[in-house]
Amino acid sequence: MKTRFLIFALALIAMTVIAACAPVAAPPPATSAPAAQPTAAPAAEQFRVAVVMPSAANDLAFSQSMVDALNRLQSEMGKDKFDFVYSENMFVVGDAAAAIRDYATKGYNLVIAHGSQYGAPLQEIAPDFPDTAFAWGTAVDTFEDKGIKNVFAYTVASDQGGYVEGVMAAKLSKSKVLGALGPIPAGDGQLTIRGFEAGALATDPAIKVQTTYTNSFSDVALMSQAAQTQIASGADVLTGTSQSVVGAVSVIKDKNALWFGNQSDQSSLAPGNVVASQVYDWTFALKDMMSQINAGTRGGEVFIMTFANGGLVMQFNDGYALPADIKTLAEQTIAGLKDGSIKTGIE
Repeated sequence: MKTRFLIFALALIAMTVIAACAPVAAPPPATSAPAAQPTAAPAAEQFRVAVVMPSAANDLAFSQSMVDALNRLQSEMGKDKFDFVYSENMFVVGDAAAAIRDYATKGYNLVIAHGSQYGAPLQEIAPDFPDTAFAWGTAVDTFEDKGIKNVFAYTVASDQGGYVEGVMAAKLSKSKVLGALGPIPAGDGQLTIRGFEAGALATDPAIKVQTTYTNSFSDVALMSQAAQTQIASGADVLTGTSQSVVGAVSVIKDKNALWFGNQSDQSSLAPGNVVASQVYDWTFALKDMMSQINAGTRGGEVFIMTFANGGLVMQFNDGYALPADIKTLAEQTIAGLKDGSIKTGIE
């Protein structure tokens, strides 16, 4: 037994010595990690817009002009990149203010108060949401002088479109009496009417332009009565603004007079009587706002839509046979307003 143990011990010692003298194996060469493959850039986040508007989204006037612009942007960009919601018929300013605040709490990239009457509540709400961009129009005040940095404003040089319509109206009128209808003597409505008068008188100084303000944006009956009165007083070509003009156009159609639309294309209301419409295209302003918001700016700029920047478009009605020479004159007038060779004279 002792002999076996001694042999085993000697063998173990010998193996240990041999292992100690054996060359140490080199570690395997380091291998480089596979080169990182480029990954696709993350998809841009969806830009979300919320709009509060005073009338119906299909009013063929001020509210629809904004909805149409937003629909154009969505078609261009795709719904995965751009989406919008709206609250319509917000005639009551208090209800509109509640809707504006609610949209702001939900994290929309841009909240639009589409109505000049919404300025006071917006001035109170915007400071509570400094990371949210707001816009309102038609207006030229961004409240920067009050320390507010997150409000854009937008408006239209609607005297330009009114001027072109006045030029055509003066050429088309047989009675040499024109009618102009508006809700209140302020804002883009008044600007349109003043431009209409200026264009008509520049074309024919003997023209008479009758103007009526109903003091209501929404009273269709009042606008209808105003149109009847204008026609009874000799007007055979009329124009007007606000969502209530559907009442006036109904009278125009019944009396077989002519109409020039504003804000949105109104040819569908009376295809044989609507000559053309000054259309507000807000996409120019909206695209610029989006670009600034994505770059970190939340407000502070005023956007003015004109023929030159595409914010105003004269939509001729294919259903009305406008004489070629009058259409050419209108197009020449638009070109002159674009390059500055023609001025409306409205300040």
